[in-house]
Amino acid sequence: MASEQGPHSRILGIGAYAPERVLTNLELEKMVDTSDQWITERTGIKQRHIAREDETASDMALAAARRALEMAGLKPTDLDMIIVGTISGDVPMPACAAYLQHKLGAGPIPSFDVSAACAGFLYAMSIADQFIRSALHKHVLIVGVELLSRVIDWQDRTTCVLFGDGAGAAVLGPAVGDGRGVLSTKLYTDATLAESLCIPAGGSRERITAAALEARRDKVHMVGGDIFKVAVKNLSSASRSALTDAGMSADSVRWVVPHQANMRIITQVAARLDIPLERFVINIERYGNTSSASIPIALDEGVRDGRIKPGDTVLMCALGAGISWGSALVRM
Repeated sequence: MASEQGPHSRILGIGAYAPERVLTNLELEKMVDTSDQWITERTGIKQRHIAREDETASDMALAAARRALEMAGLKPTDLDMIIVGTISGDVPMPACAAYLQHKLGAGPIPSFDVSAACAGFLYAMSIADQFIRSALHKHVLIVGVELLSRVIDWQDRTTCVLFGDGAGAAVLGPAVGDGRGVLSTKLYTDATLAESLCIPAGGSRERITAAALEARRDKVHMVGGDIFKVAVKNLSSASRSALTDAGMSADSVRWVVPHQANMRIITQVAARLDIPLERFVINIERYGNTSSASIPIALDEGVRDGRIKPGDTVLMCALGAGISWGSALVRM
């Protein structure tokens, strides 16, 4: 959405969480036919975090949410809405957001999930922004969380080396007229490549049967070449659209926080936008692809280590299954 009247919502607090266990490329070498060198050269990933067996998506979301609320100086009861971006919630039904709401003690506020895979956090941000702009709600918690280690095939070396578990959260509230806030968001979906990144079984189209389980149809299936081809083009165009909507140029961007999917994609997006890679917040080597959690985890890291300062203009972009993608321009 364009923001002709100026920002009406802003980020009040941010938080992140990653499980304690770290799985390195060297450990993966013992699990599948791959190598540290192969993974690093093609993806930029060196390790990823893996959830405990007794850990759920809502547990991780809770940890990130509490940190975001603490930074915002708010209590769970101050929230008016919770939106969770995830494709790997606790159960197929109800929403992960419902479990998060209960664990937070937020009260009977509207709480729901959005299923946009890696773009989930940006979808949640755009929805929250609209509710705050409309003055229907004052404080909205948005979370990107994925427990992908439960939905990937650990025998498929093309996918199991990519993904990690984690959560990131932000609390949005009304802007105060100082120019800080959500300047623009752009969202897109094109289902022509829906089959190139999906979990085939488990929905109304294909039931989970013994045969489906044996074929691992309940796990992530990806045609990486298809996704790579559109990722650079779509992320670059969505980013330019967000800048155009805000009446800004790439020179105005202090930091870019991209979806941490593949280092080669990030490098090419930087070249197309003509923004130096030094102005990108990148942590893919330590977290892998955490899907909807990757942008808020990286944003939290940039804020807490002092790189991203109040007043900095930050560009975010992500693309995932759907194919769904988007961008957001935020003055912190």
